[in-house]
Amino acid sequence: METHPRNSSFSSCSAYLRALAHTPARVSRRALSVSTSYEEMSRVRAKSGSDMRKTLRWYDLVCFGIGGMVGAGVFVTTGRASRLNAGPAIVISYAIAGLCALLSAFCYTEFAVDMPVAGGAFSYLRVTFGEFAAFLTGSNLILEYVMSNAAVARGFASYFGTAIGVPTAKWRLKVDGLPDGFNEIDVLAVAVVLVITFVICYSTRDSSVVNMILTVLHILFIAFVILMGFWKGNPKNFTEPGDPKNPSGFFPYGAKGVFNGAAMVYLSYIGYDAVSTMAEEVKNPVKDIPIGVSGSVIIVTVLYCLMAASMSMLMPYDMIDAEAPFSGAFSGKSDGWKWVSNVIGVGASFGILTSLLVAMLGQARYMCVIGRSSVVPAWFARVHPKTSTPVNASAFLGIFTAAIALFTDLTVLLNLVSIGTLFVFYMVANAVIYRRYVNVGTTNPQPTLSFLFLFSVTSIIFTLIWHFVPPCKSKAFMLGACAIVAIAVLQIFHCVVPQAKKPEFWGVPLMPWIPCISIFLNIFLLGSLDGPSYLRFGFFSALAVLVYLLYSVHASFDAEEDGSFGQKSCESPKESAESEDPSLKV
Repeated sequence: METHPRNSSFSSCSAYLRALAHTPARVSRRALSVSTSYEEMSRVRAKSGSDMRKTLRWYDLVCFGIGGMVGAGVFVTTGRASRLNAGPAIVISYAIAGLCALLSAFCYTEFAVDMPVAGGAFSYLRVTFGEFAAFLTGSNLILEYVMSNAAVARGFASYFGTAIGVPTAKWRLKVDGLPDGFNEIDVLAVAVVLVITFVICYSTRDSSVVNMILTVLHILFIAFVILMGFWKGNPKNFTEPGDPKNPSGFFPYGAKGVFNGAAMVYLSYIGYDAVSTMAEEVKNPVKDIPIGVSGSVIIVTVLYCLMAASMSMLMPYDMIDAEAPFSGAFSGKSDGWKWVSNVIGVGASFGILTSLLVAMLGQARYMCVIGRSSVVPAWFARVHPKTSTPVNASAFLGIFTAAIALFTDLTVLLNLVSIGTLFVFYMVANAVIYRRYVNVGTTNPQPTLSFLFLFSVTSIIFTLIWHFVPPCKSKAFMLGACAIVAIAVLQIFHCVVPQAKKPEFWGVPLMPWIPCISIFLNIFLLGSLDGPSYLRFGFFSALAVLVYLLYSVHASFDAEEDGSFGQKSCESPKESAESEDPSLKV
């Protein structure tokens, strides 16, 4: 896909073997090397060749944010969280999850306004914690996007079939001999992914128009569902279960149930981060990005809370269908309202298309900027001169997503999704604090790093106590002690360590309190995930580390030697000698 210079680490087998011999020294030189906002917006961006055309305004970003978040998942997660965790208090769960999403959105916004490039979290971490942290989180994020997009595409057949009255089985071909979970061929999912891939390759402006139309239609369907719920529902369902033996009241499972429900429904907010990857294509980043990112999260939070209240009025929480709460509430009625479930299927189908469109736009731009940094082949960084879109990254990831969606079952894919995204949100919240309090080369980073470490450890201890210590008086004492320690550490840091710089245009308010709340909430939500999720995250992270050691660190070292990047800090003596002595070059 690309040619390598004669002195490249990949120009021959012997050159690559010599490069591997220098891996420890190169890792010490490159892993913690940081880029700058100026480099990301000039020299690094130039590696794409053509520029991405600036065609987006705030209303485009709001629609992208809404379209990315309000997918079909909300129709499922609402039922599960209400039935299993929160009961009617699912409304509060959505409000808490929305607050968490908004605080994370603030962190993304500060970076996107200051550095309007297409790399999103990858670029933000690269200018703060260095190349390796950026690559580790970026590679996990790409994987999350591909897996979730494949899962969403396979869900399209189910909801579209519900809308037109055709069972899912008729859309899929079953292949005997393949293991369960991989033996149902979904041609419709592949077709949807490929069509959207063509749209995003053709034009970002046209993609925005398509997204706007689908998002407006989807919101109209959601409004219809909300109105039907309030009309046909009964307020007593907020406090009375269907079975008197089950817990009653608005909080049947207490505060723990509300927060566990928030952890479950938080996945419905994932998608706003894709908006930050479009910063490079925004006409007025200072004005449009804060409105677009924060505005979309606020609107979606209101919609979700209204949907949750509507569902809670339709049926007692213990009678809700966990898999299809809204359509199930109407399909069982005998008074002529079964058609509403078909309408819900149509609305969910629009939601699938919008979330898929926005996510595929985001994943392509992540891959494009990762290509610019030379940790993956620069072929991915190319922007087509006619369409002004990252065609190579879009086409590659689109085909990859389609291949996975062809045969992999929805439940298999969904088990791989969420932990990486929450981890990235956690890292971005840390990065925005680090960037405010540390000037690389002039400020001692140890106080800030020590604070971030202590605050994270305290948050982890609080989360472990919350989830694993059985209810007792000592549990409340331990939780209170952790909270006091965390607040004390935060206040001491706030009073003792001055900010090294303040953003010129837009910044997170109440620094460092808001990012710290975001750090805590993301750790708390991570604590609600199951053990296999962590095993899979560890496996894919180990795979990313292996790729970094075998390819990425050598490619970025070559790029630095070629002058593609500025001189980095933390050079090791061995690598300095290697770069100065031509005989040692590989």
